[in-house]
Formats: sequence, C-alpha cells, structure tokens
Amino acid sequence: MTNGPGAGIPAVSTAILAMSRHLEVRDVLKTIVASARELLDAEYAALGVPDDHGGFAQFVVDGVSAEQWKAIGPLPRQHGILAAMLHNATPERLADVREDPRFGGWPAAHPEMSDFLGLPVADGDEILGALFLANKRRPAAAAARGEGCGFTEEDERLLGILAQHAAIALTNARLYERSRELTIAGERARLAHELHDAVAQKLFSLRLTAQAATALVDRDPARAKDELHQVAALAAEAADELRAAVVELRPAALDEDGLIATLRSQAQVLDRAHSARVTFAAHSVRALPAAQEEALLRVAQEALHNALRHSGAERVEVTLARSGQGALLRISDDGCGFDPGAVRRAGRHLGLVSMRDRASGVGGKLTVESEPGKGTAVEMEVPGG
Repeated sequence: MTNGPGAGIPAVSTAILAMSRHLEVRDVLKTIVASARELLDAEYAALGVPDDHGGFAQFVVDGVSAEQWKAIGPLPRQHGILAAMLHNATPERLADVREDPRFGGWPAAHPEMSDFLGLPVADGDEILGALFLANKRRPAAAAARGEGCGFTEEDERLLGILAQHAAIALTNARLYERSRELTIAGERARLAHELHDAVAQKLFSLRLTAQAATALVDRDPARAKDELHQVAALAAEAADELRAAVVELRPAALDEDGLIATLRSQAQVLDRAHSARVTFAAHSVRALPAAQEEALLRVAQEALHNALRHSGAERVEVTLARSGQGALLRISDDGCGFDPGAVRRAGRHLGLVSMRDRASGVGGKLTVESEPGKGTAVEMEVPGG
C-alpha cells in the first residue's frame, strides 16, 4: 500500500466507516487495529486499553497468530514507551524501538520489531488507550541501508485522524454496552416485581389451601380431597410462572447462541411446560444488530406469554423469516382471540404497549390481528442493520 496525499484520506474514510458498523467494544477494538495496520501497511498493530492497576483491561493485536500470542504470555504492563503514550498523550515515531532508552525488552516468543509508530487514543483529557504499529513494509534495499524510520510524517498524520475517530467509536461502544446493562437491570427489576405479584400470591394460596385440607382430613374427607386437588392445580400454576420467569432471565443466550437458536430453545421449553403445542421455524434470516435481536426476543416472549396464559390455544406457532435486509417475526395461535379495540378501551393491554415500544425503539413496527373466536397473530418487522 502506498499512502500518498491522494490515497490516504479515502483509506481513512473506509476505515472510519468500518469502525462505525460495530457497537460491541471488543469488535470496535479489533476493527481499529486491523484498519490501522492495513492503512499504514505495517506488519503488526495493537491497541491497549489501560486498567487502573498498571496493566491493560483489554489488549488487541493484529498480525500475530493465536499460537504466537499464546506463546508470548501475559499482557504487557504499562511501562516504557507504552506508558509514555498513556501518561503524556504524545505520539512516538521511532526508527528502531529496540534502541530507545525506555525499551525494556520483550518475551522470547515476541516477534522482532524495529520501526515503531504509536499514538494515544484520547477523548478530551481522558486517555482511552494506546494504538501502535511496528515494521512498516518498505523495499528491502531501503531497510538495509537503514534509511531512518519507515513510518513517515504523513503516516503519523493519517493515524492521528484514525485515532480521533477511534476515540469516538470506542466511546459510543462503551455507552451502548452501558445502556444494555441498564436495560438488563431494568428487566430484572420488572421480573422480580412480576414474580412477587404472581408466584408469591399463588404460593400463599397454596399454603392456605394445604392448611384447609389438613383440617378437613378427619371430619370431611371428601372436601379434603377437593382441597388437595386445588393444591395440585395451584402448584402447577406456580411452576408454570417460574418456568416462564426462568426463560425470560436468559437473554445472555443471544450472545452465545444467536437469535434463532435462542427462540428455538425457548419454544421447546414452553412446549414441554404447557399443554399447547409450541413450534418454531426460521427461514433465511440474516444476522441482525444486537439491539434488534433482543427486541425480537422480548416481543416473542411477551406474545408467547399472552398466547399460553390467556388464549386457551391448542397450538402456537413462532416463525422468523427474512424480510428485505431485515426480519419478520410472527407468533400466531388458534386460541379464543380478542377485540384489540375493546382491549385498548378497557385499559387491558396484554403487553401490547410494551411490545410496540420495543418495536419502535429499534426502528421496527408491530401489528396485531385478532378477533373473538379466531385466534391471534402478532407480527414484528425490523429493518436490516
């Protein structure tokens, strides 16, 4: 790659666009490092995010294989040139990093590096990390003649532009992850409230009914038998509430398994837990941004809850299909149905307001089709990322 005045800026623009496509911090860090290495045509690139204890909370490299990285050993400490960039917020461009008086050596498995260019990634006065590259690719003859640092002033200028946008991308990713943490905390608080209202009440009723049955065993066995049947029914309802809560507490499966596998797993759990037949099918679905996948999962959970608790359905079908660059989720049942207009007028929303808020929050839309005696279909469509 040749970074002349005309070639550098378009390459930087491409790198910035690549960074903006990611919201997870780790993905942003990887993209910054890979973009910097490609932009300046270097053998190695790395970005370290410092912690508060003299080390690095995250350290991402590009140009080093997984086997090499494992052999190198523990992450570096904040010392030498890395510390200078982190503490002084100044760029470093060296012809041979090994000859710098601050150089403290590296592990035996570490690749040999000479040319060095490093810049801090800063948001105002806050140093977010240190971005550095090593071993500028250049003609062998020039390197053999020892013609100074392979990285040029133009390289430093381009990397400076990239570092400024990297700071923005990294800050946005941190804010996004924080907002997700707050959302999860809110969901857990909501579930705790629901558990208190639903399960706790059923367990209280269960206790009273069991006490009544105990009192009636000797003097009225027939009534005691009826009370015990009621105990069994209340226990089953409480178990159903707990199963539903457990399913809702598993959004982390999205990160590990993806939306399709998570929906399929939850459909299987609910199919075993309820008398209704619950099925799931997916058709040509593309990967979606994390926020959209979480919204689709939450709407599916709410719609399934309604179908299994209120409709008396014998069959509930969940489908997820590709829709343009996005996806279409549909939950349909053959239950009793309802009049959506009457439900709104009566103030009984069956979670419809929450579902619509989730859909609009990710740029999607929610539609509900139902009428008494003809079942219900809930559809949520989201655009592509």
